[in-house]
Amino acid sequence: MATISLTKESFSKRVAHLGTGLSQFKFIGARPAVVDFYAPWCGPCNMVAPIMEDLSKEYDEKVDFYKVDVDEENELSAYFGIRSIPTILFITADGTMSRHTGALLREQLKNEINKLL
Repeated sequence: MATISLTKESFSKRVAHLGTGLSQFKFIGARPAVVDFYAPWCGPCNMVAPIMEDLSKEYDEKVDFYKVDVDEENELSAYFGIRSIPTILFITADGTMSRHTGALLREQLKNEINKLL
């Protein structure tokens, strides 16, 4: 499955109920998730994007891959405290979340994704 673009509304339906703060974040996904916060004008984001697309196919039916345009989704970006891009959230099936700020190479991304499984 390809990487899916999210809005705040679709994030709340596919990934998690947000609540009023991160302490109220409640993961609702059926499997682990990777969420890439990016901007179309960001060079490192554009480097990561095709890798994420490839990995979304490689991990099809095991991990869900999403992306959020920080310019379009200011409120969602603020909720997670996104200050630099790319920032990638890694969410386990039980809702435990970790994050990485900055571009990752393919093998680094795979290592992080494998920790979710």
